[in-house]
Amino acid sequence: MSYRPSEPFTTAAELLNPTYETVKGVTRKVYPEHGVIFHCSFRTYGGTETTVNDQLTVVDTANVETWYRPDITSASVIKLGAKTYEVMGEPEDIEQRHQFLKFKVRGVKGGT
Repeated sequence: MSYRPSEPFTTAAELLNPTYETVKGVTRKVYPEHGVIFHCSFRTYGGTETTVNDQLTVVDTANVETWYRPDITSASVIKLGAKTYEVMGEPEDIEQRHQFLKFKVRGVKGGT
């Protein structure tokens, strides 16, 4: 029995992949203003609770499932409307079949 996504890919998102530039010996990521549109399922479930300095905080996270795209990497950024999310860890190629991709994203504060 093969994997099937739990929800349809109805959310349009924008994929931003960085280019790298070196300034004074320091390499930094530069993200484009606009990227490629792709469709996915985007589920937030209210974020993830974490404890930082003995205070409970909620980190804006979401689970994303989409069709397999080799250009989605841990350096990628996903944009939904005005909100920007960074990919956490390496996206998982479900069952190594190059059919579906699953990954977690975290909200970026202050933009890219």
